[in-house]
Amino acid sequence: MSLLKKCLALGAVAVVALAALVGGGYYWAMKPVALSAPVVDVTIKPHSSVRSVAKQLIRGGVPFAPEPFILMTRALGLQSRLKSGNYEFKSGVTPYEVLQKLALGDTNEDVVTIIEGWTFKRMRAELDADPSLKHDTAGMSDAQLLAAIGASETAVTNAEGLFFPDTYLFDKGASDLDVYRRAYRLMQQQLLRAWAEREPGLPYQSPYEALTMASLVEKETGKSSDRPLVAAVFANRLRLGMPLQTDPAVIYGLGDEYAGHLRKHDLQSDTPYNTYTRRGLPPTPIALPGAAALEAAMRPAQTSALYFVSRGDGSSVFSDTLGDHNKAVDKYIRGQQ
Repeated sequence: MSLLKKCLALGAVAVVALAALVGGGYYWAMKPVALSAPVVDVTIKPHSSVRSVAKQLIRGGVPFAPEPFILMTRALGLQSRLKSGNYEFKSGVTPYEVLQKLALGDTNEDVVTIIEGWTFKRMRAELDADPSLKHDTAGMSDAQLLAAIGASETAVTNAEGLFFPDTYLFDKGASDLDVYRRAYRLMQQQLLRAWAEREPGLPYQSPYEALTMASLVEKETGKSSDRPLVAAVFANRLRLGMPLQTDPAVIYGLGDEYAGHLRKHDLQSDTPYNTYTRRGLPPTPIALPGAAALEAAMRPAQTSALYFVSRGDGSSVFSDTLGDHNKAVDKYIRGQQ
């Protein structure tokens, strides 16, 4: 056989072998994986190599030969695009689909929303009830939780107000500590930014006192345009040494004893949060304030008003004098004209 014929024969064998290899690889890539369960969750760690990703998938219940997966990843140029996170795989998934899911970052995410005006107790209850979170804070006191997330307020046993109300995405199976840590850091960022841009001459001396003021504003009105006016009334009262006389603070101080409505006895019973019997700000925030309440606390409206009363529709009437305030109370509370 001539040299040319030998070369052609060897080339043909190589082509056949390559075709078989490609065909076998395609068959492997498109054959469903026999998962260890109908649905498996696998967490891929950040900065993992392709080989490490393959091992994590196998350990997590996606059993396939690692070498073909590594070759396929490199052949498609995806070795630097695999993203960390928690992934959900269901029966019928193929190695190619697994790879595409990792390259797209199609993580198994869930969401939790913390609402402005919630107490920290309510926030904890909501996170405790979320089945997608790992509940590492179970059994922790508030002080222990603060220490666990590295909060600077570790000496404060009341964590009220220290967490920013927002919507948080997380991987299913993530620790609830991660959500608390993110919400705490975001509140610190929002609070310190607002404090740096505050109006001069405010009657509170620290960001924490401003946070407490913002929580009062948050609970006193749901109408955004009224918040700077509510903050101004409270600031004016603080400057004059008048009691704040804000019902939400009294309610917060009553805790589980609050029966759904304030009685005269409640307003007269002294607690650290009774702003009728004590002057100045309460010792801690009374709720989780949002961005609008923080802004209002730092930049109150320019007004001399000292009183306000709800119209019953979410808005309030603001008055400079007690006489005008009593007239507003007669109109909107007592139903008199």
